[in-house]
Amino acid sequence: MTAFLILGCIGLALLVVSLVVGEVLDGMLDVLGSDAFSSAVIGGFVAAFGFGAAAADAAGMPLLGSLPVGVACGVVVGWFAAWLTRLVRGGGSDGTPSTGDSVGYSGQVITEIPAEGFGIVRVTVGGHVLQLNARADTAIGAGTEVHVTRVLSPTAVAVAPVWDSLP
Repeated sequence: MTAFLILGCIGLALLVVSLVVGEVLDGMLDVLGSDAFSSAVIGGFVAAFGFGAAAADAAGMPLLGSLPVGVACGVVVGWFAAWLTRLVRGGGSDGTPSTGDSVGYSGQVITEIPAEGFGIVRVTVGGHVLQLNARADTAIGAGTEVHVTRVLSPTAVAVAPVWDSLP
């Protein structure tokens, strides 16, 4: 049972190391060409194998019964770790928002918008701050809260003061 507990602790240590410097370890395992052999999968398998076999041994199973229990535990945890690894790596992040994504959002005028010209507004879309050229039907002073109503070009939007866009 002691050997199984040592294996479980080694697996846990490998899991901790993979969390801290996992990219370095996984880079060495890229030769195998699959997420099934990432450091998290191997650490999870070894830890679950060791602790599962130790639990079976503590329950009174003979060695030939404890080993399959340990392997089964390791396979289940290893599969789960591989699934999570694929999920995290394949779950790409949202792209950078474009001007079109700002329509309907509120922002603040940074540079005064003259009646017949462009000013600059700052709009936050999904945590990204966009600074866009802006045009309005009337002059709007700096610091005024505005609502983006439509896109004029890839770098410019039409805005209206918030009080104008309320029903």
